[in-house]
Amino acid sequence: MPELLLSQLCRVISAHGFPATLEGRDVHVRSVSTLEDAGEGELSFLSNPKYARQMETTRASAVIAAPGVPTPDGRSMVRCENPYAAVTVAIVAIHGHRRHPQWGVGDRAEIHPTAKLGAGANIAPGAAICAGAVLGDDCTLYPGAFVGERAQLGNGVVLFPNAVVYDDCELGDRVVIHAGSVIGEDGLGYAPVGDKWMKIPQVGKVVVEPDVEIGANCTIDRATLGTTRIGTGSKLSNLIAIGHGSKIGENAMIVALVGIAGSVTVGKNVTLAGQVGLAGHLTIGDGVSVGAQAGVSGDVEPGAKLLGSPAVDINVAKRQFIAIQRLPAWTRDVNRQIKDLQDQVAALQAALKSADGSRR
Repeated sequence: MPELLLSQLCRVISAHGFPATLEGRDVHVRSVSTLEDAGEGELSFLSNPKYARQMETTRASAVIAAPGVPTPDGRSMVRCENPYAAVTVAIVAIHGHRRHPQWGVGDRAEIHPTAKLGAGANIAPGAAICAGAVLGDDCTLYPGAFVGERAQLGNGVVLFPNAVVYDDCELGDRVVIHAGSVIGEDGLGYAPVGDKWMKIPQVGKVVVEPDVEIGANCTIDRATLGTTRIGTGSKLSNLIAIGHGSKIGENAMIVALVGIAGSVTVGKNVTLAGQVGLAGHLTIGDGVSVGAQAGVSGDVEPGAKLLGSPAVDINVAKRQFIAIQRLPAWTRDVNRQIKDLQDQVAALQAALKSADGSRR
């Protein structure tokens, strides 16, 4: 890893469109770490105010932070309005991206004679490429990666260990599939026949467009008919299930444990936080944001922000959560008021009974 002067790093960050300036000594940094873990010669950052107190105890040689964040005594600071973007550029500049082992075409890789490999193929021992598959230039397949019959991979595709691409599926340029994920398995397609289920052949496919990255242990069902599609630039975390025939728009951000049922259409620039569930046959508009653990059972208008299960507007959900938190105290107050009213009614009934007796 290269060591960079902070002044050099400021120029690199600024060149990426995030103006950065140096305060304090122009020291060398060799790596990037958290405020808690950083030590001498390391760079850290502060973008979330909840970690501001760690600025007082960090041993980092320099910190990236927004203008106005207090500077600990003697600390070099890189000032940038967008510290998160700045540290991303810094990580790339200092650490670079993952470097893959270089196998060439391994002797123990299983490659069908009719498969076609592009220039610069990097195929590990134990990878398997089936009949009629086509790989673009500079593809990397780790051990256990599987490419089914007639599947098509674009240039620069990476399949990590045990990633599976079923027959006829298509991956665009620079798609990355992490370990254990499966692209194109059969969807949940069964027809009720009497008291049994008859399997419906899943004859569609999955198309993953360019610059998509899919985390570990995700499953994307092939369509029953037609195509399941993941739009250009979308990013999927781990343990995500996408049902058959669903369409995910460009630049989606889908966080871990999301479940999307079949035939769902998700627009562009949609964010689905952890454990979100989408029922089948829905349309989710462009720019929608759905908070963690929300359950969505109806169509969602573009730009909406939802939370809760069932999902509602985020401001309504927040009021619901506050009301629920106050419910025990409110219940105690209501019960006390009811008891007071019961005592008052009993006293009135006794008084009326006494008055009635005296009249007799």
